[in-house]
Amino acid sequence: MSDSPQSAITLTEKAAGKVRELLDGQQDASEQALRVAVRGGGCSGFQYALAFDKVADDDHVFEDRGVSVIVDKVSMQFVFGSEVDYVESLQGAGFQVNNPNVVAACGCGSSFQVREDAAEQAAV
Repeated sequence: MSDSPQSAITLTEKAAGKVRELLDGQQDASEQALRVAVRGGGCSGFQYALAFDKVADDDHVFEDRGVSVIVDKVSMQFVFGSEVDYVESLQGAGFQVNNPNVVAACGCGSSFQVREDAAEQAAV
C-alpha cells in the first residue's frame, strides 16, 4: 500500500543521512526501508520500534528525503505527523521520534502515552 500522505512521517536531513549511511552497509539495501512502529510496553504504555525491514502487503509506504519509510496500519494512528530525527549528545547518539500525538512520556524517554481515544481505538 503506497497511498499514505507524504506528511505522515517526516525525516530531518540528519536522520535521512544516517539512514542512508546505515543502509549502505546492508547487502540487501535496495529491499530494505526504515520501519517506524509502535509496540506496547514501557512505563508509559508504548515504545517506538525503528528497524530496517522489508515491506509487507498491508504496510503504508512513502518516501521522505530519498528514504523509504514503512509503517504498519496499527502504528500509523499513533505516529501520524511525527518527525524522526538523529541526535548526538553527551548521553549518546540515536534516532528520536518527535510525535505530536504524545500526551505524556516517561522520565527515561523510552516510552510514551497517547490520547486515550487513540489507545482505545487500537484495542478494538
